[in-house]
Amino acid sequence: MEQIRSLSQMIEEAKRLCSLIGRKRVAVAMAEDPGLISAIEEARRDGLIEATLVGNVTAMKAAIAEAGVNENDYILIDEKNEARCGIVAVAEVSSKRADIYMKGQLHTDYFLRGMLNKEVGLRSGKVISHCYFHQIEGYDRIIFISDAAFNTYPNLKQKADILQNTVNFARALGVNCPKVACLAAVEVVNPDMPCTLDAAALTLMGQRGQLKNCVVDGPLALDNAINEESARIKKITSPVAGKADILLVPTIDDGNMLAKSVVYFSKNETAGIIVGASAPVVLTSRADSPRTKMLSIAAAVMMAHHSQ
Repeated sequence: MEQIRSLSQMIEEAKRLCSLIGRKRVAVAMAEDPGLISAIEEARRDGLIEATLVGNVTAMKAAIAEAGVNENDYILIDEKNEARCGIVAVAEVSSKRADIYMKGQLHTDYFLRGMLNKEVGLRSGKVISHCYFHQIEGYDRIIFISDAAFNTYPNLKQKADILQNTVNFARALGVNCPKVACLAAVEVVNPDMPCTLDAAALTLMGQRGQLKNCVVDGPLALDNAINEESARIKKITSPVAGKADILLVPTIDDGNMLAKSVVYFSKNETAGIIVGASAPVVLTSRADSPRTKMLSIAAAVMMAHHSQ
């Protein structure tokens, strides 16, 4: 598969794979919102998914009617207890009756408790992380930022898992050997700045094959990670500098501000996904647009196909 360079291209590639291999089934926890149903219906009409909707069946049927879709196209599971919705939906995935676990109107705490449930959840034995992915005007590739929403202040071992999770996701979008920039405020190792030590260690781990299917360098500041002219001016010789696909951030604070800066300060399309679980997980905000939800579903479909 050739490298996917836009999110519209990602949707088209997901359609192509599903036409050849088959649709994936999404289990949605608390699917009681018309906008969410519209996004799911778009993905279903485009041949990407079938859906199992979990929640208060009366509320789900009302949302389905308001969205103008046919309830007979879905499996509905009645669960009126919000705390149980995540457990019921994730069990559909862990039992292999569905392929993707997706958040609806369910509170995030309940959703994540379902994902991490010891009996029916999607634990993988490694760190589970979040990845934003962006199509930004002026760039010829998708930019991945991790972890900006899930892990707060990861240590070196956790950063290695987060990095590998993100690499695996990028590979599902055709980036066969992603270039990973381990970000810091500076591009030199400074013992007084612990994130630069972690970046240097991750670089060495990449060189020694402990991190698979990627090229890692750091510490790199944001400018010389994504801008070749900045890297040239600062005389940085690196296969990653100016060409990074993945921006690995030191903390959730850095990542959250960086991802939201992309959203609000540039012309872009952005979506997000949970990576590193034993199955793809779609964690979107209740305030996200139907387009963002559709993009996240398509990314999860790509991950599900890649994992096969």
